Amino acid sequence: MGILKLDSDVSLFVGGFASGLDHPEGLCWAPDGFVYAGGESGQIYQIDVDKREFEQIASITGRFVGGLAADGNSNIYACTGGDDGVGIMKISNTGKVSTYSIGSNDEPIAGPNYPVFDSHGNLYVSDSGGWKEDTGKIYKIPPGGDGIVWDRSLNTFPNGLAISIDGEYLYVVMSLNSPRISRIPIHSDGSPGRSETVVELPKTVPDGIAFDVLGNLYISCYRPDVVYVFSKDGNLDVLAEDFEGTIMAAPTNIAFCGENLDLLLGANLGRWHLTHYNVDAKGSLLNYPLL
Repeated sequence: MGILKLDSDVSLFVGGFASGLDHPEGLCWAPDGFVYAGGESGQIYQIDVDKREFEQIASITGRFVGGLAADGNSNIYACTGGDDGVGIMKISNTGKVSTYSIGSNDEPIAGPNYPVFDSHGNLYVSDSGGWKEDTGKIYKIPPGGDGIVWDRSLNTFPNGLAISIDGEYLYVVMSLNSPRISRIPIHSDGSPGRSETVVELPKTVPDGIAFDVLGNLYISCYRPDVVYVFSKDGNLDVLAEDFEGTIMAAPTNIAFCGENLDLLLGANLGRWHLTHYNVDAKGSLLNYPLL
């Protein structure tokens, strides 16, 4: 697949919002035709990809906004944490903010990082735990918000998540110790199978993942500033890298956006913009349940 050279042929989203986002970590595409992104001071941004403009539609005071997911009504579910509390917040497209889940009432989530829906409306959420403390876990939150701890085996800072195209696996980014992409079989009764390693990523801190329609897995790394593609045939290639850390700056979550899901965007925790990766690919359709 080769290296995508970051030069004048690779465009950032520029214009009204190019330098206005507050160190975004999470982003998602929603059925209402907008990209949504978060900020480190609790901002929720709604981004028009055609006009290349954004507006802030909500603020979650006292919290950092991590990963995002959308439902079929374009409500946004945001992993948040900070001095004002921890949990998964629900934001309507009019900006109304409410608490959707704290994980489990018996074992509240400590470090929510990334959410993803399955086809039944269950929200899987990575709890990264403490940095290098190996206290991470995966929560499963059915419609209504009262969740359970679904998996404890992947505890070394679980991060980005993705459901496989066939819905049979939950793919999990493991950011620390033995950095890698793992996956957990989802049994027909909803219980987890035994986790397994998909690809190892030594000397990196992987963060976000997304599938294209062919089953290739795109992997963005917080360190170094690189995006890989792990092909369905098992080959790992560099899609793009930026040793200067300017066009790509601590890339975190990555998502296929746009009406045809052919616009690959990545968030940059280290700067103030999203990065547009020019790839000849379309993203796998995500689950957008009506809750």
